[in-house]
Amino acid sequence: MASKAKRNHSKSSAIPPSTAAVSGASPQLGSFKAPLVLIVALFFVALSPRAQGSDVLFLSFVGAILFLAVWFIYLFALSRNTGEDRLFEIVLRPQHYIQAMVQFSVYAYWGYYWRPVYEHAWLIIGQIVFAYAFDMLLAWSRRQKYTLGFGPFPIIFSINLFLWFRDDWFYMQFLMIALGFMGKEYVRWNREGRNVHIFNPSAFALGLFSLVLILTNTTHLTWGQEIASTLTLAPNIYTFLFLIGLIVMYFFSITLVTGMAAISLFGLSAIYNAATGVPYFLDSEIPAAVFLGLHLLVTDPSTSPRTPLGKTLFGFFYGLSVFSLYTLLGALGAPTFYDKLLAVPLLNLSVIVIDNAVRSIRSKELLNVWKESWFSGRANLAHISVWIIIFGSMSVLGKTDGKHAGDSLPFWQQACAEALPNACERLVRLEDTYCIDNSAWACNELGLQYRAGSIVAKDDLMARKYFSQSCELKFKAACLNLLNGDLLTREDPHELDLRLLLREGGLNLMVQPLNELYSRACDHDWAFACENI
Repeated sequence: MASKAKRNHSKSSAIPPSTAAVSGASPQLGSFKAPLVLIVALFFVALSPRAQGSDVLFLSFVGAILFLAVWFIYLFALSRNTGEDRLFEIVLRPQHYIQAMVQFSVYAYWGYYWRPVYEHAWLIIGQIVFAYAFDMLLAWSRRQKYTLGFGPFPIIFSINLFLWFRDDWFYMQFLMIALGFMGKEYVRWNREGRNVHIFNPSAFALGLFSLVLILTNTTHLTWGQEIASTLTLAPNIYTFLFLIGLIVMYFFSITLVTGMAAISLFGLSAIYNAATGVPYFLDSEIPAAVFLGLHLLVTDPSTSPRTPLGKTLFGFFYGLSVFSLYTLLGALGAPTFYDKLLAVPLLNLSVIVIDNAVRSIRSKELLNVWKESWFSGRANLAHISVWIIIFGSMSVLGKTDGKHAGDSLPFWQQACAEALPNACERLVRLEDTYCIDNSAWACNELGLQYRAGSIVAKDDLMARKYFSQSCELKFKAACLNLLNGDLLTREDPHELDLRLLLREGGLNLMVQPLNELYSRACDHDWAFACENI
């Protein structure tokens, strides 16, 4: 009897766990509890007041939930039928959680001065939950073990630092996330003996969607333009990005990428300014959103070169591509804020070529301009030190957070009068931006531009439209221009206009005392303000 019981026990122990689960009377969830919990969590996010802000937004969440639920049921049924387990392992990689914390600090600081960032928080949480569920189900669909960690956090944070869709088109945000993770899963190559993804997932999704938005002229469906322009509402944003960037540089040795990208942009901008008399970028040496990109977008250590010279070339090419794309996009009439997004996937494709080219250089003296033996083998500290000196020098020269020539509308008026390159186009662009923000002075100036027809095509209907908007804002000159089709009457900006026109640098000028407001206006070359101090 004992031997028989022993034999029966041996037989039952020999049944594989997956087979035993299949033969059970009820399904065993096992690892499938994880995606199920995520789908339920996404349902609760959909019930939040923010997610129910519009019918389309709520239905976007419902559609994402149904999609994940159907996928979950299919994989669970397949696992039950085949007896194959779906497993995951926990791996916490520093490049994920450190970068996520740095990105979170940007949201916290920026959002304090531009509240839509905080209002967007529930939607970011929903995207993170969706990303985890999608990534897990995608890995299991390929019969792969899922690596559970903080990976989706920096991807979602990075995407939302540069582009998010408006509520009525928010389902496109889920599609963009899905595209990023599919690119990470399917578009791969062998690099140094390892099978790895080619593209930075967030940059891959941002690059492709940016291209589609440009080709279809549908940028207005997103908050992209507002995201790019409101970073400067946070005071000393360049210094803040520089300081948090040092954290990433220290841990992941990407200083050469960021530093070279910044140096190339500073250098090219300076050459253009010296040659033409006007800044290359509208109101800065490097736009704040580009400065963010060269710290937290192009620097992914998994998709950038490994060698020091390779990192230097990679950074230089990024700076050169941003510089070139800014002109190209402007010439095509497309929003220029895409300049920092379009080139990253192409640069990711060049990584192996760059590293192979660098390694093919036989001269160690040429290759190792910087020696790994310097600073006791910690060359990255030397690179960080040089970058600190360079940024400090730029700050002292007023090329970062200080007043910039392009901040001054009188500067652009004078530059346009002198027919300096691109000055008139930029003046009209600035006036249009401020008119949208209900600056009566800017609307009147735009009306004058369309009535005169000297720097834009003459258009009486457009002129009357802008004069009407300005007159409704109680701007006397605009009312006179509206009543008489032959007048070209100008007037100095009113107090409210100044509070809108001088807001660069993040100051809340709506509460600034009047004498300080006029002092700031005088500093920005408004002659009438100097007389009123």
